[in-house]
Amino acid sequence: MSFDYYETLEINRNATDAEIKKAYRRLALKFHPSSNREPGSPEKFSQLGEAYDVLSDPRKKATYDKFGEEGLKGGIPLEFGINGAWSSQYVYHGNPDKTFRQFFGGDNPFADFYTNEIPVQFGGLQPGVVKTQDPPIERDLHLSLNDLFHGCTKKIKISRRVMNEDGYTSSIKDKILTIDVKPGWKEGTRVVFSKEGDQGPNRIPADIVFIVRQKDHHQFIRQHNDLIYKVQISLEMALSGFSVDVETLDGRLLCIPINDIVHPTFKKMVTGEGMPLSQDPSQRGNLIIIFDIQFPEKLSAERKQLIKQALETKY
Repeated sequence: MSFDYYETLEINRNATDAEIKKAYRRLALKFHPSSNREPGSPEKFSQLGEAYDVLSDPRKKATYDKFGEEGLKGGIPLEFGINGAWSSQYVYHGNPDKTFRQFFGGDNPFADFYTNEIPVQFGGLQPGVVKTQDPPIERDLHLSLNDLFHGCTKKIKISRRVMNEDGYTSSIKDKILTIDVKPGWKEGTRVVFSKEGDQGPNRIPADIVFIVRQKDHHQFIRQHNDLIYKVQISLEMALSGFSVDVETLDGRLLCIPINDIVHPTFKKMVTGEGMPLSQDPSQRGNLIIIFDIQFPEKLSAERKQLIKQALETKY
């Protein structure tokens, strides 16, 4: 059944991450089957779980905001997903208690508020409760090839639940996480901020993990520590020689002479002009130039004869 995620959480479409969390927290506690036995509360609780699952995830939320529920659940063309949107078909796992536990922490989703169905005071470590750490929260960190070549600093604002000084209540607060990107970092590099997730009385906050995702570059393709540069040339150039001008990521212009015969599998390697090595940025990989030879579509009989004469082997 179709429903509006924003209406379900009783927020507007400009709501911040903190407002989304606050709304889910309030309504999930209100409609949880352990505390609300009115008809329709289980369905409402399930809708709240799905709405939070989508709106708390930047990629799912971006897809929903742009393409609606149909685009989110039906999938969108890959080309629309290049800015981080969710391009595959979304299916809610159907377990609102799982969403609730991930939000509040603990194996018992109502442990912070009820013990054996008897209300207890919120906050404070309950006797006999063993603290367990929430699973890591993973987020993609999209970086350009220039960012990974030079290194840079990225500041990311997160909203999380923190315990107040009284030890019994909590609130949503923003925090800035600083990531110092080192030259030479590769796709898949993981940056871990230990225990920066939501706090709770009976939980160990999750680690927040950012995973490097490299954006496509208009000129180079990265292959480990090497940079691949593709040049389109004519058959005449392939046979007679030429030079290639390459503007490097640090702004230099390389003029590279090609004096060999360029055949379809020929590559030109320029040592030390690739990506910095993350373990030693003073060392660099290689620049590898590959060639796309453009053959003429047709030749006159006269030109064919001239080529035969020019390429004729003399014994």
